[in-house]
Amino acid sequence: MPVELNFRRPQERPPSQRPALLAVAGLLAVALLAVALGRGRDAEPEEQTARPVQTLAFHAEDLPDGAIDLREAGDGTLVARIEPGQDGFIRGTLRGLAQARQREGLSREPPFTLTRFDNGTLSLEDGATGRHVPLLAFGPSNAKAFARLLPGTELR
Repeated sequence: MPVELNFRRPQERPPSQRPALLAVAGLLAVALLAVALGRGRDAEPEEQTARPVQTLAFHAEDLPDGAIDLREAGDGTLVARIEPGQDGFIRGTLRGLAQARQREGLSREPPFTLTRFDNGTLSLEDGATGRHVPLLAFGPSNAKAFARLLPGTELR
């Protein structure tokens, strides 16, 4: 009686995906927990609890050579001149606010207001649209670009 030898290799089982699925489920659970805990807090944003200590209301005036003059709203005193190619963050922020005014059909007359708070933070507000820009949200170096418009301003 002949003996039959079976040289077939045993079928390999595909690698289990269970560890990967458990890792994804764990990460999702941690993210949901973090969101739930974050929403449960009644803390107010820092700038709402801080008091304004210095403000500057100003108008931005585009010049034919590409520069921008920032002038005090009250008497028109020149606060700063932004030369073409310089202070990109100030240019971009003011351009964004001005375009929002234009889209909404609002006047250019209401000034922008730069405010320093007692906790060292800065904000820029557009009096026409009511938009509020917390400048430290864009990093300290970008906030310092605006801080130099207010004498004696130090960022924390």
